[in-house]
Amino acid sequence: MRNWATKILGATGEFDVLPTIGSKELVAWLPTILEAKTVLYPKVAYPTYLVGSMIHGAKAIPVDIDASTWPKSEMAWINSPSNPTGRVHSVEELQSVISYARSQNSLVVSDECYISFPAKGAAPVSILKLANGDNKNLIAVHSMSKRSNLAGYRAGLIVGDAEIIGQIREVRKHAGMMVPLPIQRAMTAALGDETHVAEQAERYSARREILSGALIKAGFQIDFSTAGLYIWCTRNESSWDSVAWLAGLGILATPGIFYGEAGAQHIRIAMTASDTQIKDAADRILKSL
Repeated sequence: MRNWATKILGATGEFDVLPTIGSKELVAWLPTILEAKTVLYPKVAYPTYLVGSMIHGAKAIPVDIDASTWPKSEMAWINSPSNPTGRVHSVEELQSVISYARSQNSLVVSDECYISFPAKGAAPVSILKLANGDNKNLIAVHSMSKRSNLAGYRAGLIVGDAEIIGQIREVRKHAGMMVPLPIQRAMTAALGDETHVAEQAERYSARREILSGALIKAGFQIDFSTAGLYIWCTRNESSWDSVAWLAGLGILATPGIFYGEAGAQHIRIAMTASDTQIKDAADRILKSL
């Protein structure tokens, strides 16, 4: 796993690696494990960032991308590529986040679960690659569910600040959230192969092209969606209206309001169906026009 972090993520300097029981569990329990009093999370975001803060009773504050505007906190989440938007942080934005972690002495947790699936022209990078070997207050989160389609294995990992990961490891000894050895062996095998990841990335890219074209002809605007598994789009109407229109065609989508008030006019469409099903969905949209 350390070799993968160095070779693929570009991590340098002193860092630790810890397998986790999936990434969702890690996201939900990290504020509790680290006793964070204030947690920042993106205004449009994976709901578990907020729920994890609520479980612990921490003060949760939604923030914009620009880290220079963030208030003081014990923990801040970033997510690049983003779920649900597929937005990729620029190098400058990530460097600003690193500056925040250092100047505020605050932990920044970078959820990078979708980093392996860029669209054409996108180049998501790990925050650890930009840290220049100084990983203090930086943690990167990765998921085998996304990277290698191992959702049922409940396998994830975190990489970064050795002291913080040491604290997590000590708590976990008593909390009982250790990853079984057979799962760790499977993770090691999967992390040693990039071929299947590249093949899956090509599938998502092709599906994105097919479905995006049909959605645009149906009046949707595609926003971001430059990496990951999703298309984030809008017709400048209530997300529920867009969901209902697609449901009438037998196509399921998620209302953007699930990811925060700022997503109230967007929908998230997953590209996890088969190639045949994606093409069929695109055909249904085009035939309805």
